[in-house]
Amino acid sequence: MKTGKNDLKVENGESVGIIAAQSIGEPGTQMTMNVFHHAGVSDMTITQGLPRIIEIFDARKNPSTPSMIIYIKPEFEKDEKIVRNVAARLLEINLSDLTKSVNIDLLNFRVIINLDDEKLGSYDISIDEIIENLSSRVKNASYEKNENSIIVKPDSDLTVINVYKFRAKLLSTYVRGVKGINQVLPVRYGSGYIIKTSGTNLSKVMKIPEIDEMRTVTNDIWEILEVLGIDAAREAIINEVYATLDAQGLDVDSRHVMIVADQMTNTGIISGITRYGIVGSKSSPLARASFETPIKHLFGASVHNEVDSLRGVIENVMINQPAPVGTGLPKLMVKQKKESKK
Repeated sequence: MKTGKNDLKVENGESVGIIAAQSIGEPGTQMTMNVFHHAGVSDMTITQGLPRIIEIFDARKNPSTPSMIIYIKPEFEKDEKIVRNVAARLLEINLSDLTKSVNIDLLNFRVIINLDDEKLGSYDISIDEIIENLSSRVKNASYEKNENSIIVKPDSDLTVINVYKFRAKLLSTYVRGVKGINQVLPVRYGSGYIIKTSGTNLSKVMKIPEIDEMRTVTNDIWEILEVLGIDAAREAIINEVYATLDAQGLDVDSRHVMIVADQMTNTGIISGITRYGIVGSKSSPLARASFETPIKHLFGASVHNEVDSLRGVIENVMINQPAPVGTGLPKLMVKQKKESKK
């Protein structure tokens, strides 16, 4: 990072990791335990506060409330009709969402699905489109349209139990939208609109023509790693932590968060600040033993004949000697003249 004349440079030996930990940890004690933030509708919730910070630093693969902020391309973002149309195409719709009732004809081993006209109209989906999507996902069955119903008959004879299993499979089959997006909310953003979602599927969403793939984000850092790479995942960690702190009214310098993000991603994958992540990968056996499971690490180091070079802070504090940081870093040597022997 280039520094200008007015930029402050850190002195050699400065304990930037300890300063970062203190700068994030102290305001963290003031954070609320509010898990959910309501975003305009009763069901759309987002994890906030301390639980979200812990979730990020632990690098959990399944966030408790996965969500996306979807930006529309500039030529479309001001047209509310287009934005709402995109939002409707994003929403995952299962057959059960369009069904009024389901009857099972055990005599002919058929499933008769009675569709809800009102829901068909609100989702703007036709019976022919439903049949087309069902036939592509649930094969080995024939589909027949009968007014507002769909009659489904499996190609092979089924037992009574299997007919009920077949019925459950049909109802759980999604017929339109992006899998994983279970709620959408178009909201005003500046002079245009954005779409907030409950659920995430970054790779599929970015393929929709009207969506601006350069700005669209998800709060799932592992999904960002898979789709966009480690640099994007590092940026996501910084943005998510900083946004969470900012939402709580806490002012933490972004460079402290950047140090933590660098430590979590410098190996090319995401490592959480846990006994199995960053702590477990430290080269110092004593540093590993200082966190949660000391006996396990000490026995493991003994069995593998590991040597501790005592280059870090933790291991030197443990054996009560100055750590090689700050004033403990420089070593002074004085060359004295030898006295002549008489």
